[in-house]
Amino acid sequence: MSTYAIGDIQGCQLELDSLLEEIQFDACKDCLWFCGDLVNRGPLSLETLRFVKNLGNSAITVLGNHDLHLLAIANGQQQYMHKGDTLDEILAADDSEELIEWLRYLPLMHSDKKLGFVLVHAGLAPQWSIQQASQYAKEVETVLRSDGYHEYFANMYGNTPDNWSEELGGWDRLRCITNYFSRLRFCDLNGRMDFKEKKSPGNQAPPFLPWFELENRCSKDQKLLFGHWAALRNYEVDYRGYNVFPLDTGCLWGGTLSALRLEDEKWFSVPSKQEE
Repeated sequence: MSTYAIGDIQGCQLELDSLLEEIQFDACKDCLWFCGDLVNRGPLSLETLRFVKNLGNSAITVLGNHDLHLLAIANGQQQYMHKGDTLDEILAADDSEELIEWLRYLPLMHSDKKLGFVLVHAGLAPQWSIQQASQYAKEVETVLRSDGYHEYFANMYGNTPDNWSEELGGWDRLRCITNYFSRLRFCDLNGRMDFKEKKSPGNQAPPFLPWFELENRCSKDQKLLFGHWAALRNYEVDYRGYNVFPLDTGCLWGGTLSALRLEDEKWFSVPSKQEE
C-alpha cells in the first residue's frame, strides 16, 4: 500500500489520469491525498469532481479556495463569480446537488501521525501549533456542516481581518481561519497576511515572507503538504529544510501535475496538456 499526495488539479482530469497511470495507482490498496482546488479554471472540473468523489475511502481531500468558491456560488453568492470560472457545467449537472453536498463535508486539514504528514491547501498561521490548527479547522468545518452554512458563504469573502487573534469572534474569526487555510502565501513575522502578491518569493514587499520561512512558525517541526502556490515551482530553495512539500507544480498553467509518495518521499510528475 502506498499513499500519494497530489497537487492542485483544477479540472485537469486528463493529466490526473496520466499521473495515476504513472504511479500505477491501485484503488484497492493505495490512497490518494488531494490538497484541494479540485475544480475551476481547467476544462474538466465536473469530471474531476465526480472522479474524486467516486474514489470513496481511497481518497482524502481538503478544501481549497476554488472548492469553497464553488460552494459559495452554488449557495447563492453569484455576485462573486469571476470571468475565468469554469463552474457552469457542475452547477447544471444532474448530480450537482449530490456533488456539492459531498464537497461541503470535506475538511480543511488532514493529519496522519503514522505517516508523519499534515495536509492543508495553502498554509498555516505561524502562531498555530498543529493541535491549534486542527481545532480552528474544526470550527469552520462545524459551521459548513450545519444548517447555518448558507450564512457562512454570505460572509466568507474578504481580506479582513488579516491577522490572527484568539479574541476574534463571529464571522471575522471564521473568515480569518478560512483565509489562512485556503489563501495564505505571504505573511509578516506576526502572521499578518498579504493577499496582493501571488508570484514567486522575491516579488513581495517587505516585511512579508513566504509563510513557511518564518523562523518563529510553531508548526516548523511537522512535515506539511500544501498546494495553492503554483509559482513556487520557479523558486529554488531547500523546501525540506523548512519541512514543507509544495504540491502545486502549475499543471493549469502549462507546468506539471505532481504526486509525492509519502512512504519514501519520492516525486512523480506528468506534463500538462494545458497552454501556459
